[in-house]
Amino acid sequence: MLESGPGDNHRLALERFQAAHPTLVAELDGLNPLAARARGETLAEYRAERLHEAFEAEAERLGLFAWELTLKLTSDSPEAFEAQRLEVHKEVAQMAGMSWADYCQLHDLPG
Repeated sequence: MLESGPGDNHRLALERFQAAHPTLVAELDGLNPLAARARGETLAEYRAERLHEAFEAEAERLGLFAWELTLKLTSDSPEAFEAQRLEVHKEVAQMAGMSWADYCQLHDLPG
């Protein structure tokens, strides 16, 4: 059985994000090709960059990291999201060499 990787989850999250924000999709579809060319990008690259900016802004608005919003949009349930989210945070705390209690306090997580 093939498992989906982080890139697959992020693509799925972006699809679900766009489905929930039709106004954003209309804005992205109406981007000026000249603005893309001025940045040395194709219209597709320029559009993708604006989509990622909107995704990150939404995550920030919700008080999440972008990877947390990806998890939220691709998890089977709120409980699965919370479990996965805490697991990743625990891994980050370990990599940073921080105690779990200090990490939780720093990132306002239940510890």
